[in-house]
Amino acid sequence: MFKKNFSYLKIIFHIANIVLITLYVFPGSILGWLLYRNAGLQPQITSDFIVSSNHVYAFMILSFLGYLSYGKSKLNFIFFYLFSVSIILEMLHIIIPNRGFEFPDLFGNIVGVIIIFLIYQLLKYFNISRNENKKSK
Repeated sequence: MFKKNFSYLKIIFHIANIVLITLYVFPGSILGWLLYRNAGLQPQITSDFIVSSNHVYAFMILSFLGYLSYGKSKLNFIFFYLFSVSIILEMLHIIIPNRGFEFPDLFGNIVGVIIIFLIYQLLKYFNISRNENKKSK
């Protein structure tokens, strides 16, 4: 049963990728158009602080879904993929009409991926330490 849930998570992860890429390459804001009837407005979940909070949240969710979906099997690839996509998608804003490249957005993307990567590394470290303590007893 647990393996079956992982296949659903993988599907959700891939759908989330498609949704995020669609939101990024659309010339304007799809969410702004849906919520405000104005593609020039971008909804803001929380205030920005040095980096774009919306971008941090989006890439944290996507990274977390990738982490849950693939477990340890392809995790390094997933984090490399998400790190690369976070840079490439923001760089595309240079050429997409009605969009603009912004460093706070780029850093928000990268921070979102790095937060989940660091959490994974901490969990892995504490799990290894706990297993070594059990073996030594």
